[in-house]
Amino acid sequence: MIKQPRFLPMTPKEAQALGMNEFDVILVTGDAYVDHPSFGAAVIGRVLWDAGYSVGIIAQPDWKNVADLKKLGKPRLFFGVTSGNVDSLVNNYTANLKIRSDDVYSPGGKGGLRPNRAAIVYSDKLHSIFPDTPIVLGGIEASLRRFAHYDYWSDSVRRSILADSPADILVFGMGERQVVEIASRLSKGEKIRNITDIPGTVIRTEISKWRSMSHEGYVELPSFTDVSLDKMLYAKAFNLHYQEQDPVRGRPVAQAHPKTVVIQNKPAMPLSTEELDHVYELPYARMAHPSYNKPIPALAPVKFSIVSHRGCFASCSFCALTHHQGRIVQSRSIGSMVREVQRMAKMQDFKGIVQDVGGPTANMYSMRCDQWDSKGACVDKICTHPICKNLDTSHQKQVELLRRLREIPGVKRVFIGSGIRYDLVLADTSGYLSELCQHHVSGQLKVAPEHVSGQVTDMMHKPSRVVFDEFMKKFTDENKKLGKEQYIIPYFMSGHPGCTVEDMVELAEYIRDNNLYT
Repeated sequence: MIKQPRFLPMTPKEAQALGMNEFDVILVTGDAYVDHPSFGAAVIGRVLWDAGYSVGIIAQPDWKNVADLKKLGKPRLFFGVTSGNVDSLVNNYTANLKIRSDDVYSPGGKGGLRPNRAAIVYSDKLHSIFPDTPIVLGGIEASLRRFAHYDYWSDSVRRSILADSPADILVFGMGERQVVEIASRLSKGEKIRNITDIPGTVIRTEISKWRSMSHEGYVELPSFTDVSLDKMLYAKAFNLHYQEQDPVRGRPVAQAHPKTVVIQNKPAMPLSTEELDHVYELPYARMAHPSYNKPIPALAPVKFSIVSHRGCFASCSFCALTHHQGRIVQSRSIGSMVREVQRMAKMQDFKGIVQDVGGPTANMYSMRCDQWDSKGACVDKICTHPICKNLDTSHQKQVELLRRLREIPGVKRVFIGSGIRYDLVLADTSGYLSELCQHHVSGQLKVAPEHVSGQVTDMMHKPSRVVFDEFMKKFTDENKKLGKEQYIIPYFMSGHPGCTVEDMVELAEYIRDNNLYT
């Protein structure tokens, strides 16, 4: 097998330079190709190449021009399709349904380079050109639209994205293990229609076949037709599939659609520390592909950042993380991250600043519950609402990590740019807040209280206003003691279900009284 190239090929000429005239897998993405572990197509491409499969990338193809989708030819195994790092409609429209003029995942920040509902559009076009080639959907758009779902932009309930596209299988969540297994089984001659049992995938089957098979062990949701007509049934369906998003105790989930039945297999098991280390230590260039003559704005804030972990056990009501990365925190080893920063420090444009060391919630690194391995995350409890006594909330491992990174030659500062969960900071006894304020705040610390009304924070599964006030006081006192002028940047939300005008007035007054304007 050809060793990992500097960049995954985007043109036939690049492939020929590597001695290749055919790809095993071709990835089609709505983002520009940036070879960095924060960009999904780069991660999946590198993981597949590492497993022995050649990978080409078609980035932001002109969906109205079939030549763009044909330029790398027909892959031996499958096309992998993703809309990119963000749902294409979030990328293309504001919350007021105005067309965005920019797109940080495109060269020069130019908008309009991806279609609406990109995963469906790309799949349709590919299927029309290469009808016999399997199509694998993945990425955030596919993952979060895998069941019947409310679509804000059309103000309607839409079918599962797998029912709306000609794709053969959908990978949900973090998909490294799934795509390698799909590639392996296809490579051995198995037909895509027979690959129905991989954890972390969604398949569809004929209604007649579903009716004839045993449903034992499956969770059956109200059908698409039912949930599109009845809000209470929609809520019931969501609650049912939400409870099955655990890799240890989760069960397969089925939902009937007018012409097919969509079946989600149980979620994939989290990667081990060793597997996660390996994924993030693959030879990413940490740069945009050299074919671009304009910068990709999304790269700048993450170029010299590192991912310390995946998963978040907070289960905030408004958050999609449970459905994508899961509640079980998966942490990298300190040694792996030290090696990654050492490599970064040798890059010509590295100025000594590690922009972020984090994950979905920065200070959940290495936190865990002893029950996760055998029972999974509890179905009837939320780990942080209140903080469970079985949860190890020590920040000692993260403190050790940050100290090790600070000691690396060439590193001047190591910042935490991800948000932190302040109730966990208050529960800590390792001196984390002092360490954080002294060394790892760039001047502004991001936190997400989201609201201050008690009834709203309770519905959100967020800490109360009292907890936030206590944290703000401790943060202020700690910075005074250190002689530093540093600020909290809070995220607040309006319009959460159950939030009233009176609740918003209370929030506005709180922001005013505490001078929390940004």
